[in-house]
Amino acid sequence: MTDLTMEPTTDDDVVLLTVPADGGYLSVLRTATAGLAARLHFALDEIEDLRIAVDEACAMLLAIAPRGADLECRFSVTDDALTVQVSVPTVRGAKLPSESSFAWKVLTALTTAASAGAANGKATITLLTRRTGF
Repeated sequence: MTDLTMEPTTDDDVVLLTVPADGGYLSVLRTATAGLAARLHFALDEIEDLRIAVDEACAMLLAIAPRGADLECRFSVTDDALTVQVSVPTVRGAKLPSESSFAWKVLTALTTAASAGAANGKATITLLTRRTGF
């Protein structure tokens, strides 16, 4: 896992979205991701890479979320980066895919850094993308 140290943000620099943990709502998160990345003047290919990474992270989490759960997404905006933290409650004994899985290779290829963790019945995936040329 890569260290996802980021610059401090203020409350104005954080967007929180909660949607049902159902694939039908992922388009809301993809749209929010694209909008925030565009606000930071990310290049079009960087925006698309981040949208795909958020979609992949959410798919990983939906696979281990209990029925009726909510998917929480926290976007932290800094001058040159967007950090997306997605989390869900998990079913007992659920595990995220290993770092050697194809899903993790996708996440690390499409973002600056990616990490995951699970504690207290909740799994979280954090994605950091820095704007190139900043």
